[in-house]
Amino acid sequence: GKRGMRDRTLLGWLAVPLASSAALSAPSAPPALALTADQLVARNLDARGGAAALAAIKSLGLTGKMIFPGDFQLDYRETRSRAAGGDKSRVDATIQGLTVVTAYDGRTGWRVNPFQGRRDAEQMSADEGRSMADASLVSGMLQSAAADGSTVTALGREDFDGTDAWKVKVVQKDGDQFTYLLDPDTMLEIAMTETRTVRGALQVNHYELGDYEKIGGVYFPMSVESWQGGQSNQRQRVEIASGEANVAAPDSLFAVPSAPSRTPAGK
Repeated sequence: GKRGMRDRTLLGWLAVPLASSAALSAPSAPPALALTADQLVARNLDARGGAAALAAIKSLGLTGKMIFPGDFQLDYRETRSRAAGGDKSRVDATIQGLTVVTAYDGRTGWRVNPFQGRRDAEQMSADEGRSMADASLVSGMLQSAAADGSTVTALGREDFDGTDAWKVKVVQKDGDQFTYLLDPDTMLEIAMTETRTVRGALQVNHYELGDYEKIGGVYFPMSVESWQGGQSNQRQRVEIASGEANVAAPDSLFAVPSAPSRTPAGK
C-alpha cells in the first residue's frame, strides 16, 4: 500500500546518505538543517528516479478515471510528449460515448466539448493555453523550473495533515506561481498550490498528489485531487490505473483537428 511504498522509498533513499555521513556527525549538529531550493529540487529528482531515467522518458501515456463530486466518472486518457516543438499534451475524457478533448500543441491550447453542443475544436485563451503548457511538461513543473528560467525559493517547513513538509516555491517569468510541499521521508510532491492571473484576476487552484508508482523507472502520482480556492468541498480527482513510458505520440495527436468541410453540395 501507500505506507509500505513510502517506507521502501525512504529506506532506499536514506541508506547511502546515512552510511556515508555517520562518521562525520557531530553532537552539536542540529537534527534537521534547512535545505536550499537547489537541494530540495535535487533530492526530489533523486527520489523520483534520477536525471537519466527522467530524461529517457520522451512521452507518457496515462489511463484511468476522472471523478467529479457526486461520483460522476469519466474514462480518462492523457498523453504527454516532449518533441522538437516543445512539450505537448492531450486529455480525452469520455462518458456515455461523448469525449471532451483538451490539448496543447506546443504553442496553443484547444478543446472539443460536445457537451456544449459543439463538435468543432475551439482555441483556448492565452491564459488557458499557458496553464495547458504547464500541465504538458513530461518532467513536471518543479523539475522543469530551472531550465525555463523560473525562480525557485525554499520556504522552510509547513505542516500538511501532520507531516512536517518541505515548502518550495516556483515563480515563472510570466508571474505564475506554484508552491509545492515535499514529503520529508520520500521527498516527493504531496501538495501544490497554483496561483496564476486569468483574464486579469488571480486564480488559485489546490492539488493533492499521492499513490506514487514508477513508470519507466520514474515515480509519478497515480492520484491527483484538485479544487479551486475556497471550494474544497467541490473536489475532482484523477485516478490513474496504468501508465506507460515512451508511447506512440505523433504530432498529429496534439494538432488542432481541421474543421469539417462546409462546402455546399455541387460546388
